[in-house]
Amino acid sequence: MRTGLCLRGGCDMRRAFIPLLVIVLAIGHCIQASNADALIAAANQLYDRWSGAFDYAAYQDDLESAIELYEQALDALADDDMDARSTVLVRLSRACFELGEGYLTDSKEVEAIHRLGRDYALAALRIDPDFVSTEQGSFRAALSSAKDVGAIFWYGNTLGRFLEFHRVTAIMGGVRDIQACFERAVELDPTYMDGGPLRSLASFYAQVPGFLGGDMDQAETLFQEAMAVSPTFLESPVNWAEFVLKPRQDWSTFCATLSAVVTRAEDSATMASWPLYSARALERALFLLDDGPCER
Repeated sequence: MRTGLCLRGGCDMRRAFIPLLVIVLAIGHCIQASNADALIAAANQLYDRWSGAFDYAAYQDDLESAIELYEQALDALADDDMDARSTVLVRLSRACFELGEGYLTDSKEVEAIHRLGRDYALAALRIDPDFVSTEQGSFRAALSSAKDVGAIFWYGNTLGRFLEFHRVTAIMGGVRDIQACFERAVELDPTYMDGGPLRSLASFYAQVPGFLGGDMDQAETLFQEAMAVSPTFLESPVNWAEFVLKPRQDWSTFCATLSAVVTRAEDSATMASWPLYSARALERALFLLDDGPCER
């Protein structure tokens, strides 16, 4: 005997309501996804520095606007759209790093943007359940076994900049976390960002004191590998000159390397391959040439 209280067509109405609810939820999900896609497309257009002439100074406004739109897109994305969320989080971390590195000058703003970039990269890493599981036992072990090269690379970079404002935290373990990030990025894809993991790990070894893991010979080797990956990423030879050749007072190689960067920068294709980074590298090369014992 039926004991349910399906009176006056109640059960039929309920059966009719359930598929209607599913349709409404599906439509809402599609609208949400469409809104997120539109925001991401608009953000990508602002972030794009490869289409047309690149104006370094004017790009700051585009970069800041792109960050705002990516943040809105992140809020609009469904919680279970892991691939899209990961992509947006990594792009946000990278954009925050670039804004802090290339444009902001107020120390509080610089610290805040790198903190934000670090948090976005960490959120991207935590999308992977294996990372979360490993993190419960050891955060550094989780970093060393991360699977997303973009997330681990930008976490290492933003963490490094953030720790410049927190020296005690850096000495108490933060520096080793940076090292773990770059070592893992090299393992995952040394060619990412035209040798970015090699370049970042080399810069780490060159700038960090020996008792915290610094190793100038390792830095030399890694810089050579980074420059071999891409001759058009001008930051690699500039970093090598500043962080290795200058401390060694190898002035002839120092001056020749930076002069070669300036010459390469005359090639529009070279500058266009990495517009933001090429512009910054050229500016640094010119400064180092003027500041060092180089004839021009």
